[in-house]
Amino acid sequence: MKIVILGGAGLMGAGIVRDLLSERAIIDIRCVRICDSSLERMNKLKAELNDPRIDLRQLDVTNPAEIAAALDGMQLCINSVPTLAGHQMAIFEAALAARVSYIDLGGLGTYTVKQLAEHARFAAAGVTAVIGVGADPGMSNVICRAVANELDTIDSINLYWAAELVGAENPVLCPPYSVSTVLAEYAHPSTQFLDGKHVQCAPQQGREFMTLPEPWGHCEFMYSPHSEQLTVPLAEGIKEKGIREFTWKLHLPHREHEAWVGLVKAGFNDFEEPLLVDGVAIKPVDFLSALINRNIAKNAEHIPAQDSHEIHLAIGRGRKNGKACTVRCEVIVKPNPMYASYVDACTSMNASIAAQLILSTPQRAGVFAPESYFDIPSYFRELERRHFSIRLVVEN
Repeated sequence: MKIVILGGAGLMGAGIVRDLLSERAIIDIRCVRICDSSLERMNKLKAELNDPRIDLRQLDVTNPAEIAAALDGMQLCINSVPTLAGHQMAIFEAALAARVSYIDLGGLGTYTVKQLAEHARFAAAGVTAVIGVGADPGMSNVICRAVANELDTIDSINLYWAAELVGAENPVLCPPYSVSTVLAEYAHPSTQFLDGKHVQCAPQQGREFMTLPEPWGHCEFMYSPHSEQLTVPLAEGIKEKGIREFTWKLHLPHREHEAWVGLVKAGFNDFEEPLLVDGVAIKPVDFLSALINRNIAKNAEHIPAQDSHEIHLAIGRGRKNGKACTVRCEVIVKPNPMYASYVDACTSMNASIAAQLILSTPQRAGVFAPESYFDIPSYFRELERRHFSIRLVVEN
């Protein structure tokens, strides 16, 4: 199998490469083509992994001809270019033109509806696209399907993601994923599914408190713009069960949460209008990203070792066998030596899982969200092979 990864030397892309080329692979991978704007990052990754299956291509993602050349001869394209860079649809369309299967890490809902609207074109061309296949969205969609399958009728499914850090206080702000994505989660309105219809909600609304096992403890959650709520309640086999509510909520560690709230208050929620500083125009988010990266590099010796813990939790309520029923499906990700070289093992490993499951089974042409494409037992088996803990509880 031949796989191309656009943005392949970035934080998520590099992790995807690591997992694809690991001993966990369930398909015969002959080539992983890493395409990125940074030749320095690509060379560093190739030297570290020292795998002859790696093929490097420097890529200007704004150049359609270079994208087409990157996809040439490949069987699946993984788009790990940050969504808010604005190239999602161009890469998506390039995969269709090249007749190459396509996955991405999601689009905060920004492009999800546009991509799903192209289902008929992809189906007619015999091309498979599964959108939003990281951790959230991606794995989160799959656990929602697992919950829905246990219920005869569905009143609600509520989806939560909580992160917690254990260790000494970090004096440096280290984003859990791309700066633009975190800012968008705090600064942009979100669409939730309430009372049987999609409703736009203001940023940082939907506050809810929940007590989880340690190390999370008492957590405050908030609405966040994601794609799960745009697809799951409308999915075949879920919509028909009468679902009236679907929400997605986020919890980051308290100190980090307050930092992002403050940055939005300071004006970093403006993604588009450049700021003119001494005659030089720069977008606030680009400035912030550069500043944070420089601060991390300058203060690397002051960043303490911290253990990251994640819980991905879907709670479904409805009826089963004529009785009121609550179903909980959770995936817990605790520190493990396997994750040491990953920035966000859960996201990148899930993208690798999705790519391999698509290539290892007969493909279905069209554009799909994860809850409508993957076989749950097969997916959960791959999660467990990566030491993610899964628990499904049905309470009547």
